[in-house]
Amino acid sequence: MQFPEWTKPALVGAGAGAVALAIVGFGWGGWMTGSSAMEMSKKQSMAAAVTALTPYCVRKSKDDPNSADLMAKIEEASGYKKRSMVEETGWATPLGAEKPDRALAEACLSALTGNT
Repeated sequence: MQFPEWTKPALVGAGAGAVALAIVGFGWGGWMTGSSAMEMSKKQSMAAAVTALTPYCVRKSKDDPNSADLMAKIEEASGYKKRSMVEETGWATPLGAEKPDRALAEACLSALTGNT
């Protein structure tokens, strides 16, 4: 079977165009794979949960009878220990959870100390 003379350049051009389209689409067009989209979705949902639960954490700290003493100790602590102290108080432990949430503790600490 004989193919027309223009077939080979047309197929090479179509292949090069497809590769170029993929490079432009994934590089600058905002395309992404399913796993990348899933990872971004998880991060956004975790951030939304932390945002929603921060007032709960602040309320728990206000309801704690030892809040003033604990806040004074937290203020005196070095930067890296403050979050772990908030975790130890139980303020950053969501209902039904067995252990505190690290991101929630950081957000709660920022809300309690006024650092944004």
